[in-house]
Amino acid sequence: MTIVWAVLAGLGFFALMMASIALHEVGHLLPAKLFGVKVPMYFVGFGKRIWSIRRGETEYGIKWILLGGYVRLVGMYPPGKPGRKGRFAELADSAREAERDDITETDVRTGRLFYQKKTWQKLIIMVGGPLMNILLAFFIFLGINLAYGQQQQTLSVSAVTDCLEPAPAACVAPPAKQAGVQVGDTVVALNGTNVTTWRELVTLVRAQGDGTLTFTVERPGQGRVTLPAVNGVMRQLADLNDPTKTVTAGFAGMSSGVTTVRVGPVGTAQDMWKMTTQSVTALGTFPQKVFMTGYNLATGKPRDVTGPLSVVGASVAASEIATTDQLTLGSRIASYFSLLGAVNLFVAILNLVPLLPFDGGHIAGALWEALRRALARLFKRPAYGFFDTAALLPVAYVVGAFLAIAGIVLVIADIVSPIRIF
Repeated sequence: MTIVWAVLAGLGFFALMMASIALHEVGHLLPAKLFGVKVPMYFVGFGKRIWSIRRGETEYGIKWILLGGYVRLVGMYPPGKPGRKGRFAELADSAREAERDDITETDVRTGRLFYQKKTWQKLIIMVGGPLMNILLAFFIFLGINLAYGQQQQTLSVSAVTDCLEPAPAACVAPPAKQAGVQVGDTVVALNGTNVTTWRELVTLVRAQGDGTLTFTVERPGQGRVTLPAVNGVMRQLADLNDPTKTVTAGFAGMSSGVTTVRVGPVGTAQDMWKMTTQSVTALGTFPQKVFMTGYNLATGKPRDVTGPLSVVGASVAASEIATTDQLTLGSRIASYFSLLGAVNLFVAILNLVPLLPFDGGHIAGALWEALRRALARLFKRPAYGFFDTAALLPVAYVVGAFLAIAGIVLVIADIVSPIRIF
């Protein structure tokens, strides 16, 4: 029965991800239609059609390869300048040629092509997709935070490490043990600096390195107690902003307590901002991590548990969360949907990368077009025409090829050597 639930949970999560992608495309579709852009297609998936229906000028449907989706906006590339030659120019012209059948003289005359729209309209159309994912992530996290709450670290000490190194190495007490920190203490200050969160305390300890540490705690039955000063120690630790990296920093050797609290819209937005900064940092190392995933897979080395996942891997992780006996039912539901929220947030961030074929590439093109026109007006020069995003197609092909290879590598890795959460 557990296997059945695991399969259903995994398929359900995959369906929810496809629904998120469909809504991402709706974020482009609605403003495009609002501003009069011609939209002949809206599809979830790629390849051959499974099903489709036409409403007005737009065909809506589903295709077999359910690894994404798209809205076809006519006129993404403005007319090219005559006289340009070379391989890049041929690529740009072939892209323009591909949508020529969808463009009529009436479309050109009535301004129904994407490149003809005003800058602010282009921005709203292209930002609409990522914004939809951000809103989905926000409401998913907000729903979890209001209905179930979130686990937060407290300044109450839940454990104190006895030895820096496990046996058979000689037992050397870490700073917290040497200072006399006890389970049940609440740390209120370090070296005279008051702390209000566990992260603040950890940040101070790490920054102090092997310098002097003086803990002040609230101890049951004794009140506020300042413990004897001790020397800190340096250890290899996970980076606070990017857990996949290690840094050399100060270490105290104690663990925080955990409490479940309900968080409102402001707290949810603050948490999402922290997740965003961490995701942006992680995105910078994404190519390297994909390479290492492929290398470890080819050489038989263990999978990096902090490495990237494909849609398959995310679905496997969701099924594992849904069926584990190490969490309560409430924690399983919260974790399941938290993963969905995290996927939506990452999709939004990825699509805002200012390179084609991402939405961010078109956003950057629209902003550059507006900047050139503003500078031309400022310096009283002839107005620039439309920015030719087709000229950036070589970049789009390179990025697209990388994404295709990365997707294949991660799918294979998630099937052959899936990341286990529990």
